[in-house]
Amino acid sequence: MEYDERLARFRQGHVNPFDRGENDGTTDRKDTPKLEVRPELFSGEPKSQSSDRAMDLGLAEDHFSRPVGSFVASDIEQLKQAIEECKRLILELPEHSERQKDTVVKLIHLRLKLQELKDPEEDEPNLRILLEHRFSKEKSKSVKQTCDKCSTIIWGLIQTWYTCTGCYYRCHSKCMNLITKPCVRSKVSHQSEYELSICPEVGLDKQDYRCTECRSPVSLRGVPSEARQCDYTGQYYCSSCHWNDTAIIPARVIHNWEFEPKKVCRSSMRYLALMISRPVLKLKEINPLLFNFVEELVEIRKLRQDILLMKPYFITCKEAMEARLLLQLQDRQHFVENDDMYSLQDLIDISSGRLSCSLTEIHTTFAKHIKLDCERCQAKGFVCELCKEGDILFPFDSHTSVCQDCSAVFHRDCYYDNSTTCPRCARMTERKQEEVEL
Repeated sequence: MEYDERLARFRQGHVNPFDRGENDGTTDRKDTPKLEVRPELFSGEPKSQSSDRAMDLGLAEDHFSRPVGSFVASDIEQLKQAIEECKRLILELPEHSERQKDTVVKLIHLRLKLQELKDPEEDEPNLRILLEHRFSKEKSKSVKQTCDKCSTIIWGLIQTWYTCTGCYYRCHSKCMNLITKPCVRSKVSHQSEYELSICPEVGLDKQDYRCTECRSPVSLRGVPSEARQCDYTGQYYCSSCHWNDTAIIPARVIHNWEFEPKKVCRSSMRYLALMISRPVLKLKEINPLLFNFVEELVEIRKLRQDILLMKPYFITCKEAMEARLLLQLQDRQHFVENDDMYSLQDLIDISSGRLSCSLTEIHTTFAKHIKLDCERCQAKGFVCELCKEGDILFPFDSHTSVCQDCSAVFHRDCYYDNSTTCPRCARMTERKQEEVEL
């Protein structure tokens, strides 16, 4: 009897109002076809139906088509609840099942939408200037970038972000007003020199147990934040200013010829990256003994000296100017200006052997043009006036010596065996005396 009553209530709750046979409010049980009654309709909803209903939580409303301005706090709370429910369902559903994959996709959409609500896209300017940074609006949709201010991922699909064209500082649009670090390129422009002391540590107590840049509290025990030392400056930074990036330290290269990367803070990493190609290291003054221990440096110095001796031939040779031979050193312009200034990249390439190979090849090309290919350059050669024998000499030949006063070229053996003065210098002196007498 109880079963019949429950069945009647179920049928009454599902009456079809468009059925004409039921207009009078009566039901003929004989004419009514028997319904297939499922016990689960009365014993409760199955777990699968409950899971489907929970999985649709947060998606019942069309969040993805509503205008951005119409979202309120309740929408964010509903999305958060839907995210938590999706996370719970992913753990409960069978692994690698289709339903689990669909739930993961829904979770991703919900998280993206929640992020968009927190950081709505606005019409941002393409260029912004702040603390000497020149921020340019990025169009890349990559998600591999990280904000240098808040240390979180930049979701390029839904977030506006900027990159400094000077120091490549990246940040969200919403984080720009919180930036306190000036552009590192301005420091490179005003202070183009390295710290040449190896890790000049002063101690965490001298920093008042605070980060050097943002002044947030730090300690060696990691409470409230871990103190991380920069091997370049020797100072301590918090985890937001020091990401355990590594870089080659100039002081260790110059004093120890050591090229193992060390951990540095973010600002030091950018500074070293901008300075790596600048020729600011004068090794003869900083550490002249380095040439006694590193043979490659002696070889590079000799090649650079030869190139400087070849330069006058090229700047007065029409064919060399048309062939633009000196542009082969455009990446290292200081090589055609002096022979004693080095960049950190030069020293790195010397250590790896790359610079020796490339510079030797360029040296060979230059010498071939002067001694074999160009008649004008050949005519500017020298004949040894001491022995007056042998082939035409050039100042960059390995077996020659050059007079420091008149730049005349002689055989090395002849020059050192001759105890008299340079014949060319003697002629020039005699000519000057004759002019004075006249």
